[in-house]
Amino acid sequence: MPKLHDPPVPMDLLQGTLDMLILKSLIVGAAHALTVARSIEHRSGDVLDVGYGSLYPAPHRRADRGWIASCQGPTGNHRKARYYRLTPAGRKQLAAETGRWEAMVRAIGRVLSPVEE
Repeated sequence: MPKLHDPPVPMDLLQGTLDMLILKSLIVGAAHALTVARSIEHRSGDVLDVGYGSLYPAPHRRADRGWIASCQGPTGNHRKARYYRLTPAGRKQLAAETGRWEAMVRAIGRVLSPVEE
C-alpha cells in the first residue's frame, strides 16, 4: 500500500503493461475506458496512475489486433459512450502476457535478492 506522500506511478513507466492491465480489467465484462482506468487505479491501491489521454487512443490498436470489441451504450447521464469487451483472442493474449509478466517478476526478484556467498 502506498504511503500518503508517495506519488502515483505514471503508466509510462510501465510501458508494455498497459495492454495487460486493460485486458485484465475487461475480464469481468464490458466497460467504458474511464471505468477501466479507474479500475486499474483502484485495484493498484492508487499506486498506478492511468492517464486518460494514454488510455483513449489505445483501444483502436487493441481492436485492430482482435483483442477487444466495442459497442455503444447509454451512460448514466443519457449520453452514448463506447464500451469495450474482451474477445476470445484477447483472453489468449491476456494469458500470454500474464505468463511473461510473472516470469519477468520472478527474474527481477532473483536479481534483487541478496547475493549468497
